[in-house]
Amino acid sequence: MSRRKPVALLSVFHKEGIVEFAQALRDLGWRIIASGGTARELKKAGVPVMDVAAFVGGGAILGHRVVTLSRELHAGLLAHPVRDRDEMEKLGLKYIDLVCVDLYPLADAIAQPDADEVHVIENTDVGGPTMIHAAAKGRRIVICDPADRAEVIKWLKAGRFDEATFRRALAGKAEGVVAQYLLTSAEYVSERAVSGVIGGWVDNCRYGENAWQTPATLNAIETADPLAIPRFEVIAGEQGFVNWTDVDRLVMTATHIAAGADHSSGSVPQMAIGVKHGNPCGAGIGEDPCSAIAKMMAGDPLALFGGFVLVNFRVTEKEAEALLTAPGGKKQVLDGVIAPGFTQRTIDMLSRREGRCKLLVNPALAKMSKNSLDSEPRIRPIRGGFLRQPNYDLILDLGDRNPNREIIGNLIVGLANDIIFAWAIGSTSNSNTIIIVRDGQLLGAGVGQKDRCIACQLAVQLAERSGHNLTDAVAYSDSFFPFNDGPEVLIAAGVKTIFASSGSNNDERLKALCQDRGITLVLMPDEEIRGFFGH
Repeated sequence: MSRRKPVALLSVFHKEGIVEFAQALRDLGWRIIASGGTARELKKAGVPVMDVAAFVGGGAILGHRVVTLSRELHAGLLAHPVRDRDEMEKLGLKYIDLVCVDLYPLADAIAQPDADEVHVIENTDVGGPTMIHAAAKGRRIVICDPADRAEVIKWLKAGRFDEATFRRALAGKAEGVVAQYLLTSAEYVSERAVSGVIGGWVDNCRYGENAWQTPATLNAIETADPLAIPRFEVIAGEQGFVNWTDVDRLVMTATHIAAGADHSSGSVPQMAIGVKHGNPCGAGIGEDPCSAIAKMMAGDPLALFGGFVLVNFRVTEKEAEALLTAPGGKKQVLDGVIAPGFTQRTIDMLSRREGRCKLLVNPALAKMSKNSLDSEPRIRPIRGGFLRQPNYDLILDLGDRNPNREIIGNLIVGLANDIIFAWAIGSTSNSNTIIIVRDGQLLGAGVGQKDRCIACQLAVQLAERSGHNLTDAVAYSDSFFPFNDGPEVLIAAGVKTIFASSGSNNDERLKALCQDRGITLVLMPDEEIRGFFGH
């Protein structure tokens, strides 16, 4: 008896590359069946194909809504090749060995501004997810990511090594695609009464926040965001859980600096940011990379020891030398550096012994703008569930057209730029937060404090510890001042400009204090610009 030719079922929404894939299967001796548009595409290219209607014994019905939902097709996907062989032959049903399916773009349909119920329903795929799920359960070769087609052809040509593991990996990925698709539909139909998140494994961490918290992993959700953290390539060292949280926080701060600057002036400065446990302990913006690095390094040198740094420019030998030199000429020890790119020489310069200085690359850092803020919902796990809220995508607008802006004193352009810089840092630091800056340099940061007065004292103390003179500096508060004690601390230290939210019963007394001391005070409503973060 001649050996049965393997059968592949192809049914794709996006047709790019499907002809080449089908032809590669044909060259390996496979039979091809395909649905509607996919079959037409293959026939037009001269690839022999059987329409799925002929395979199941009937054409599409109900306006093409029912095509692949048939007993014949799903028996071919679910039948066991040995145990069910006799029954399949008795019923005249054919075994299907491979499924290549992608789905109607439901998320895109939902995201359209004019999307309505009818449009979303028409773009909700039923046959595709059902085929993928059935093929995964039947442990067929199931492909729902175009990137996997070449890998499958390569694997087939190589002799199907480690077949059970290979098929299981594809099946697991396929089940994830179906789960994400159904979750998208469920969230829309239920108006988010049903919600969740699905992520795919990217990499293992050495351990979690503490060494005893293992295993810990980095996982990715489905997104086109070029600044998504799993898109950062590790080119030196091994990332841990805390390292990844630092990367996330650095990108959050960097995108806020970029968005604020781009919105107000139409351009993004060169920037360098250093964090310790997620909170900036040094930050600088300037006309050139080295001036930005110098400002960052001088911010809080003691805290920056062993810190993680992000820059938005390619690191050459000149920038690497600046990153390796602490104020006073001492050698700077860093835990990691993130940049759009590195030269090979700088990789060698920055990599510490045993890979202790991690180096990460993402070219998208050089292209940040006011459109770079993360707009995906922010999800925080809690015991027995999770909290969900819109992301931190507010961009501070200090323009004259803002009717809710209130100014005591004179707000010149340079002060406005420093306020935006301080806001970007403070609104991405743990609350309660007071940030002090001057001329595009972070001087002092009082973060994560129980009360606002202590936050002011800490910001001043850390700035003075690092040798900074706070004369004419700018201070940002992530919420309103309930009393004048905090502003008194700032003013006594030399601060000349304060930006905070309004909404306190003490607002009028604060205004009087600033007017009496010659301080520029900028207020906007707390419900509009409060910058709480990281609770």
